[in-house]
Amino acid sequence: MIESTTARSGNVLISGAGLAGPALAFWLHRFGFSATVVERAPGLREGGQAVDFRGAAHLQMLTRMGLLDEIRELRTPGGRLNVIDADGRTLASLPPEFTGGDVEIQRGDLAQLLFDKTEAYTEYVFGDSITGLTDTDEGVHVTFEHGAPRTFDLVIGADGLHSNVRKLTFGDESRFLTQSGYYVAIFNAPNTIDLGDDTVLYNEPGVGVMAYGTRSGDECEVMCLFESAPIDYDHRDIDQQKRILADVMAGVGWRTQTLMRELESATSFYFDSISVVEMDRYSQGRIALIGDAGYGATCGGMGAGMSLISAYVLAAELAAADGDHRAAFARYEEQIRGYATACQKVAKGAGPFLAPPTAKKLGQRNRMYKVLTFGPLSGLLAWISTRAANAIDVSRYESVPERVRATS
Repeated sequence: MIESTTARSGNVLISGAGLAGPALAFWLHRFGFSATVVERAPGLREGGQAVDFRGAAHLQMLTRMGLLDEIRELRTPGGRLNVIDADGRTLASLPPEFTGGDVEIQRGDLAQLLFDKTEAYTEYVFGDSITGLTDTDEGVHVTFEHGAPRTFDLVIGADGLHSNVRKLTFGDESRFLTQSGYYVAIFNAPNTIDLGDDTVLYNEPGVGVMAYGTRSGDECEVMCLFESAPIDYDHRDIDQQKRILADVMAGVGWRTQTLMRELESATSFYFDSISVVEMDRYSQGRIALIGDAGYGATCGGMGAGMSLISAYVLAAELAAADGDHRAAFARYEEQIRGYATACQKVAKGAGPFLAPPTAKKLGQRNRMYKVLTFGPLSGLLAWISTRAANAIDVSRYESVPERVRATS
């Protein structure tokens, strides 16, 4: 049962029901604000890649949310990352904590957990999207594709790499999205290749195929990465995206073709360029961006941790400023920018790291893996994998009083 100890007049519209949106709704409620979440999709997105949390900042935040134990109960099997050749022989192997951090969970499981935590006190509107934002001294007047116009005190874009709120407020995404020259696709498939707890990564020049089992054991997640010039495609046309992936992966070795035969029937599918969002500011007037919408990276930038951390920081700053969005947004940007930059530095190398473009660079990367897991250098590997996640101190917000108390 949730017991409210105070009321707060501030009402906030959040665009996006992925991870950052529900996390922000959680913290806004705890700090005495009310939230409405609008999501274009008809429901929560299931499946998706495994996401991890690592380091003190992540764990402190999850502990304060009361989520850490529940995430541990839903954690993925874990295991090493084994780089393999076309015959399945291991060429190099990285420890579980490098890829899975302190705790790892499927993205869909985490999204469901956050939704379950917040649905009792959050208005969720699925199957709708924002079409217009008019920022005034009294609030933000919002029009929707289907719903009636409404006015909110604040609007927060938590709507991902291709943020609609960012486009409406700051301009076309081409001004802010920097592509890396790589694309990534993720889909679910039956575990017909007998994957155990370990993750396997097979490479050919400019191509990577990663597969890992899920908690159920009878299904796996497949991640495909490939180097490419910019591709012109519709972000909402999944059939077109599947055709692009099938064409690129045709002829790739190991057991890739066995996995690709399951692509057409996959119930969970994601496809996008590996890109980084770079902006001079994350807010304008009564409108602000969090997570991938403001400083995202498609993969490799600890996006789940970033989403939850940014939601925590923004809500805490609003509470500390007693709802004064001007002061809160300025402090939020000051606190989050360095952290976002540190995470993005890791993400910018994700494509070449997971799918080196040449045979020579493939060999160099595999030799580097072996060196980093040998003897005293294994500590360096752990440091590399957690330093960006720890580039913020969230303990400063433990003194911000919560206005809603959670009771059992």
